[in-house]
Amino acid sequence: MADLSVKISDLQLKNPVMTASGTFGYGLEFADFVPLEEIGGIIVKGTTLEPREGNDYPRMVETPQGMLNCVGLQNKGVDYFIEHIYPQIKDIDTNMIVNVSGNSPESYAETAEKLDALEGIPAIEVNISCPNVKEGGMSFGVTCSGAASIVKAVRQHYHKTMIVKLSPNVTDVASIARACEDEGADSVSLINTLMGMAIDIERRRPKLSIRTGGLSGPAVKPVAVRMVNDVAKAVKIPIIGLGGISTAEDAIEFLMAGATAIQIGTANFLDPQVTIKVRDGINDWLDRHGCKSVTEIINCLV
Repeated sequence: MADLSVKISDLQLKNPVMTASGTFGYGLEFADFVPLEEIGGIIVKGTTLEPREGNDYPRMVETPQGMLNCVGLQNKGVDYFIEHIYPQIKDIDTNMIVNVSGNSPESYAETAEKLDALEGIPAIEVNISCPNVKEGGMSFGVTCSGAASIVKAVRQHYHKTMIVKLSPNVTDVASIARACEDEGADSVSLINTLMGMAIDIERRRPKLSIRTGGLSGPAVKPVAVRMVNDVAKAVKIPIIGLGGISTAEDAIEFLMAGATAIQIGTANFLDPQVTIKVRDGINDWLDRHGCKSVTEIINCLV
């Protein structure tokens, strides 16, 4: 068996397979299907400073080779998480990571500061694809200055491993990744969902309540692999790749493109055991190709 362990800054992962925020709940929901401690890292659903109701229904639509969603970061807020969820997950023997969202640098920083005190949470993933209220609703993650402002604010209040989740809805994702690195990000994860739309042609109206939503699933994988490779050429910090991964072969593409670890998202809805199947598939591939460690194939393109 190959050595599957990898490091994301100070974060030691048993294997490079993680779960993507919003697709795996708090991990507890999948405990009957998969041994949680065998997953490299679990990124729990998005958490904000204040409770959020999310968007009106309908907010999920199936598409060819994918899914559109506009859930809208529904959660009960960071204080609820600390009081009610954290006690249930803090002793799970893997990396339990909280995805953090906000609507201003200050709200991101305050949420991160509250999580900094939790011994059982070794890292956060900062989602910079949220509305930037200071710039008229535009996502923080679509400009270098917007991304940098969030990372800088969080870094001043958070002292553990900070992963920054990048938006693909940009012209130059590598520059934004560099801006995050320059302000102290320990890692970047990409891609978040691509903006898309579906129309009910009988009712002549959008299928989603807010017109557009985030596209995920196999349809986005080629875009995600390309963006991971672009960023791998631009930064020195570790990259976590995601976008349409459902098999070990998919995961290996991301690793070869430059990712140190990967996240599985939409595929969890189809197969709750997919994380362990992908982990085992990566090991089988490494064994067949005479590789002693998964690190041998990270960023190995010739």
